[in-house]
Amino acid sequence: MNREFNLENLVRPNVHKMKPYSSARDEFKTEGEKMTFLDANENPFENGVNRYPDPQQLKLKQVLASQKRVSVSNILLGNGSDEVLDLIFRAFCRPQVDNVITLPPTYGMYKVLAELNEVEDRKVLLKNDFQPNVEKILAEVDDKTKLIFLCSPNNPTGNSFSEVSVEKILRNFNGLVVIDEAYIDFSADKSWLERLEEFPNLVITQTLSKAYGLAGIRLGICYASAEIISILNKIKPPYNVNELTQHKALERLSKPEEVKQEIVVLLEERKRLENDLSKMGFVKQIFGSDANFLLVRVEDAGKKYEQLIKAGVVVRNRSNQELCENTLRFTVGTPEENNQLIKILKQLEA
Repeated sequence: MNREFNLENLVRPNVHKMKPYSSARDEFKTEGEKMTFLDANENPFENGVNRYPDPQQLKLKQVLASQKRVSVSNILLGNGSDEVLDLIFRAFCRPQVDNVITLPPTYGMYKVLAELNEVEDRKVLLKNDFQPNVEKILAEVDDKTKLIFLCSPNNPTGNSFSEVSVEKILRNFNGLVVIDEAYIDFSADKSWLERLEEFPNLVITQTLSKAYGLAGIRLGICYASAEIISILNKIKPPYNVNELTQHKALERLSKPEEVKQEIVVLLEERKRLENDLSKMGFVKQIFGSDANFLLVRVEDAGKKYEQLIKAGVVVRNRSNQELCENTLRFTVGTPEENNQLIKILKQLEA
């Protein structure tokens, strides 16, 4: 445990003084009894969504708490992980004063949110093996460094960061370490959620967009200490997760075996796709992946990208990112989609 960690010193002074907005649904919660609600200026004609949603998404949090073996008080839900990340910036980083550390190549929204919140983004490139350069990261830290972002498994590289490196950062940094686990369900590594109680400065974000197949409903999840969650609850919009999203998430979470089976198929397809790509002459390197995609170094990525577009297949050209020259990112599709991709790539090679 990091003995010098003090959450009070990290919170923005104005946030520390704030009292959260109290909505009508915060002030009165029904225990199941039939009530006449005339408190929130809602349209009274029932259509399934005429009432405001539960601002704390309690039913959804209870299911997640049970499945992930944490307390409801350790969970914050957001309109996608991007809202969760933005709330973390807003709660802890003073504009034009504080800084954060990111590790390119990585998820681009960290940089966007830093710019949006007028917070310096101190970039420390990953090493050539796409692992964190822990010594350089810690050397960049000063008394204005509030957050370090670790995307693991990382996007766009696909690899997980070593447990030793992550633990060293957690134990030697007095700010918050935000581990983005959007792709954790595709990894053989354990989630850092299992060690949440061990590190008071640990924040974990996950999503239902990837393995759960719910990108369209926009649901992001934050796991942290009850104290950190309480601070984020102060500043979140009162009804940030809508009724339709809550309903669809509960429906999907009630089918864990279905989700597991889809993950099994995607992992099998990832292996098959890697094998097929490795036989193609234009492929120079396939990076190991713990995610639902492969980062592949090719000859003339720009040309291959345009050829695939003309053939009706959209992949991602990641060549403009640090350490990713001439790389394409292939999302693992259905078996049929992957068959089509390989067929087209073979035709392009002929």
